[in-house]
Amino acid sequence: MRAEQITAAVAEHGEGPVWSSDWGGLRWVDMLAGDVLHLEGDARVTRVHLADVVAVIRPRSTGGIVVATRDEVRAGFDLAELHTVARLGLSANLRLNDGCCDPDGRLLCGSMAYDETPGAGALYAVSSDGTVRVVAEGVGISNGLGFDRAGKHAFYVDTVTQRIDVFDYSQDEGLTARRPWAFVDRSYGRPDGLAVDAEGGVWVALFGGSAVARFAPDGTLVDLVRLPVRQVTSCAFGGPGLRTLFVTTSRHGLADPEPAAGALFAVPDCDVAGIPTLTFAA
Repeated sequence: MRAEQITAAVAEHGEGPVWSSDWGGLRWVDMLAGDVLHLEGDARVTRVHLADVVAVIRPRSTGGIVVATRDEVRAGFDLAELHTVARLGLSANLRLNDGCCDPDGRLLCGSMAYDETPGAGALYAVSSDGTVRVVAEGVGISNGLGFDRAGKHAFYVDTVTQRIDVFDYSQDEGLTARRPWAFVDRSYGRPDGLAVDAEGGVWVALFGGSAVARFAPDGTLVDLVRLPVRQVTSCAFGGPGLRTLFVTTSRHGLADPEPAAGALFAVPDCDVAGIPTLTFAA
């Protein structure tokens, strides 16, 4: 499979695509610019600046949006009127990086060091009442995170491990029993953001590898989506029937970026559908 370019190179570091009919389709972030981007129906891209860093965006169950910035989680009905839900108290050399919501409406968000110091980050669970709980410590680059259709398992990438791990999940205990699920050979690139499909397959962006990989439910690599840029960052299903795979890319740090680096790409009419986006319970 090959992805089609659907926007210009609009982002320095595009990340975290999310599809929600409640907010009119696809949004994603230009993470290190602190901007939220919205794909309009005519393929125009609108942009709203929020903070120095915008790491994660997700819809709320009551409408509106929840946002993770460098060190805070904020929520509201509109990007112009967000209130602080929680401050994580990260040191100045750390920032939040990627995440998702769990089946019970908590925001799961991980951190990393700006200089990518191994083990400096962690994975957090943030509730709508402001409670913050550490889920995992000793994380290098906390990246892709997504649940299966049944909500019983979550797939997770700490990029420095070259792995996709899996957690068990329950309402009472949250994420438990983390264990390796699939390994990404370094020749394919570094695993980054991910999306889970309706059949239990996991699609992982390969940063530096010019591709998105699909792993079957048993953890076997079964397909690659090729892109004309090196730094592929994340992916999400959206569109009619959740059968379009949207893919974000980055030009950050490249001395010689490709012309399309930072553009949004899409794979229409996938053979498998995605699953609906989980929302923040607020």
